[in-house]
Amino acid sequence: MTLGDFEQLVLLAILHLGDEAYGSRIVETIEEKSGRTISRSALYVTFDRLESKGHLNSSLRNPSEERGGRMRRYVKVAPAGLDALRESRHILEGMWRGLDSMFGET
Repeated sequence: MTLGDFEQLVLLAILHLGDEAYGSRIVETIEEKSGRTISRSALYVTFDRLESKGHLNSSLRNPSEERGGRMRRYVKVAPAGLDALRESRHILEGMWRGLDSMFGET
């Protein structure tokens, strides 16, 4: 099963961030790299969906005083998520192949 474009953006942002992948950092990364504005609630719904598919793992880390004692949810791409990204990329590249001239590209 291929991933939707937002799911791809989320997984790719997580890969860019490595061990520091959590909500606000992921939002910043997606907005910076894609120019797309996203809501935090859409992000967390997507976390839950990706985790239920086995594409994502999450864990809560110790609360800090700066966060008012709230825990932070860190996420990591699971091996199945890497496979799904690889498959989505392969499919998109196949669909784009041969269309360069239509977009004035060589």
